[in-house]
Amino acid sequence: MTGNRLRTVGSRPIRHDGVDKVTGRANFGADVDWPGMLQGRVLRSPHAHARIRSVDVSRAVALDGVHGVITGGDLPALESIPEYDAGGVVNLRHVAENVLARDRVLYHGHAVAAVAAESAAIADAALELIEVSYEPLPAVLDVEQAMSDQAPVLHPGHSVGDEGRVASNVASRTVVERGDVDGAWDAADVVVSGSFRTAAVHQAYIEPHAAAARVGEDGQVVLWCTTQGPFMVRDVSAAILDRSPGDIRVIPSEIGGGFGGKTTVYLEPLAVRLAEATHRPVRLVMQRDEVFRATGPAPAGRIEARIGARHDGTLVAAEAELTFEAGAFPGSPVGAAAMTMFAPYRIEHVHVEGLDVVVNKPKVAAYRAPGAPISAFAAESLLDDLARELDMDPIDLRLHNAVIEGDKAAHGAVFETIGLRETLEVAQREVSRAPALGSKQGRGVASGYWFNAGLQSTATVNIAADGSAIVVTGSPDIGGSRASLAMMAAEELGIDVHRVHPVLGDTQTIGFNDQTGGSRVTYATGMAVVEASRQVVSQLRARAAILFGVDVDAVAWSEGRATLADAQGSESLSLEELAKDAGSTGGPFSATVSLDAKGAGPGFATHVCDVEVDEDLGSVRIVRYLAVQDAGRAIHPSYVEGQMQGAVAQGIGWALNEEYVWNEEGELDNPSFLDYRIPVASDLPSIATAIVEVPNPHHPYGVRGVGEVGIVPPLAAVANAIRDAVGVRPTELPISPPRLRALLEGRT
Repeated sequence: MTGNRLRTVGSRPIRHDGVDKVTGRANFGADVDWPGMLQGRVLRSPHAHARIRSVDVSRAVALDGVHGVITGGDLPALESIPEYDAGGVVNLRHVAENVLARDRVLYHGHAVAAVAAESAAIADAALELIEVSYEPLPAVLDVEQAMSDQAPVLHPGHSVGDEGRVASNVASRTVVERGDVDGAWDAADVVVSGSFRTAAVHQAYIEPHAAAARVGEDGQVVLWCTTQGPFMVRDVSAAILDRSPGDIRVIPSEIGGGFGGKTTVYLEPLAVRLAEATHRPVRLVMQRDEVFRATGPAPAGRIEARIGARHDGTLVAAEAELTFEAGAFPGSPVGAAAMTMFAPYRIEHVHVEGLDVVVNKPKVAAYRAPGAPISAFAAESLLDDLARELDMDPIDLRLHNAVIEGDKAAHGAVFETIGLRETLEVAQREVSRAPALGSKQGRGVASGYWFNAGLQSTATVNIAADGSAIVVTGSPDIGGSRASLAMMAAEELGIDVHRVHPVLGDTQTIGFNDQTGGSRVTYATGMAVVEASRQVVSQLRARAAILFGVDVDAVAWSEGRATLADAQGSESLSLEELAKDAGSTGGPFSATVSLDAKGAGPGFATHVCDVEVDEDLGSVRIVRYLAVQDAGRAIHPSYVEGQMQGAVAQGIGWALNEEYVWNEEGELDNPSFLDYRIPVASDLPSIATAIVEVPNPHHPYGVRGVGEVGIVPPLAAVANAIRDAVGVRPTELPISPPRLRALLEGRT
């Protein structure tokens, strides 16, 4: 635990943006309303796979009130677009083809055309008038079919085969390994294995995607949208539209949920192109069914795995094959899943192979710790089985093998100061105090790991004439980062946190920031804010030294005041006084810091879930839930707890209820919140949290990102609890009532 008592960091102030949000004043993606704005709609494919023979928009164009219609031919040719972004990560051609289909549609819901009209009703009517001639093609709807000899190849020339496999739709192969797995099994006294499956699930953010664009007479674009990354939107849209990034100003709105699902573009290039074509502002807002059909869920996964251990519980070998659905374009998070699968444990011999397989479904997107919940479901389930085979407490088994400082993971990371053991010890203590389990109740334990990210951030700290501070960053707030950034600035400046005003800049008012994701903002953007605040404090001390008539080294800064270090505070100047006289002593106080943050400390969590099973109904009730997580240092403990509880709620939904349901034609049968069932308050207990603080030495306040790792353990924790309650192992998610009933009926 951290021991230094601070003034602001670690407290629980009211969030700066809270009042505007609860009173409805905050502006979200669909709230912009510029004069003369047209309403846009998108025509989407009724087929999972088809060739586009022709598109006739003449009747739609002739409809009164329609101002513009675009198809794939109205965007730059794919061949003219750079294949990858500057970082070599994002395939820009695939993004462009996903934004608007060209010669083929690759999933049910793939965008084919877009319309801008005086009203949404007219735009909807125009969509009905667009005539598209399709040639239906065979569709591949799961990885087994995609990898068969008879499967049509979705991307000839792009897929990467693997020797010894029929894998024409395998887009990539990832291998994480160390030691000699094949030769290690003889050293294992007990070996457990299993086959696991998970369904595609959506992030289920409440706010749908929205984008509005206007183009000035000088060609400059203003693009307002709901996004986790305004600079990403600028750069990707510019590449797709063959424009200079400097010509596009992206203004991020408030964001009504993202969880990784708003880290790419869908509507933004279409809004810009329609605005160019119509010479009017254009707004596009997805309907809920479009969000489900045409944006990226987390992938469905298939896992084959086994783990071996000695009689004393020492893990000796582990191997797994992960096969993930990428959707219509390559890029599932199977690599991250392979990296994280066995990383919490010391295992000398490891081999994990991950296959990224394209199918005729929407391109998958990130969802909190992408890939890791799926692989942890398999790994932590097998650890639970192993503990039973060894007649060993499941937490003791994990403690016996938990990585500590100096250990090296199979994917190459050498752990520095980490808190996995501490989370296990807290969980064990709390389990010892928990009520005894009743009939048909069970308890499940699971741990999880996420590596977290640093990346690039910029922050500016300005001091106003009244001594308040304005903190400008380019990181959209999707989890309370406004408060955490303001709190660190307040700590450095020594002022009340509500005298700090956090502002989200746009792509022309702040320097570059990578996306909000990977649990990076409080860590990386926070580092920039702290450094900028310290530079401002240096300026304040220098200015006070002039007024005191002393050398700057004689001036100290504390509690928002400059004092003479050797005068025991008898002479001082407040921040307000220095700010008021700034014009006469040298000018404004301001500092901007840009950095590429390294050393993001990994996150670890351990969860304990108690369930009660109604075998007749096949229903599962969550009785109690405890989430323990290492936050490094909790800047605002309430928001850390909120991240932990939100991740648990989503993980419970993933484990018990949520899944994409496809019919035989590749159409999504449940594209609404009526049929895609996320947990509501009555489905959940009061989720208990315990924050562990093992400071990250690379951050001035010891921060570790907290947004990702909390969703890694719940899938396995719930499954392990059900196994404990009914004596059979769930291996397929979600563990819905029909699936659980079938499992119970097959019990011997």
